[in-house]
Amino acid sequence: MQAAAKVPLSAAWLGGLGALPFIGLAGALPFLVGAPKRFAVEALVAYGATILSFLGGIHWGLAIAPQGDAKRARLPVQLTLSIIPSLAAWAALLVPDTSGLFVLAAAIAAMLWVDLRATRAAEAPPWYPTLRLPLTCIVVAALLLGAMFSTRAAERRHSIDDGVRSTKSAAV
Repeated sequence: MQAAAKVPLSAAWLGGLGALPFIGLAGALPFLVGAPKRFAVEALVAYGATILSFLGGIHWGLAIAPQGDAKRARLPVQLTLSIIPSLAAWAALLVPDTSGLFVLAAAIAAMLWVDLRATRAAEAPPWYPTLRLPLTCIVVAALLLGAMFSTRAAERRHSIDDGVRSTKSAAV
């Protein structure tokens, strides 16, 4: 690996540590019920929204970094595109938990594509995709697993509620 493409150790460590809440929350969901499970899903959505906003902020920073006149013409477009992740994160916070997890998974995956394009255009460092690709895979998998385990819990609750109602109506 070239020196320029080698991920700085601090970025690798901080990126890896940043993935731990996704892993921990999604990994805990199968073992939680009731209020703790709802809290873990909400925490997963909130953390995912925070990280998605952070990814947009990276692009705001790349856009305002010193650059030549040729790139300065793209500044309004770059700044506008850099706020879309925050808007998607906000939307994910406003929809029901499972939907929010899907919104976040799709948006974080889309940000990888944006990051790859930025790297090809020499707007992001050459090592950035090496950092982002495995982190994106981990985060998207955790969000999708979180949605799956959140949905299963909701289906089980509805199934139990339906069974209780049908038992009550049969008794009457």
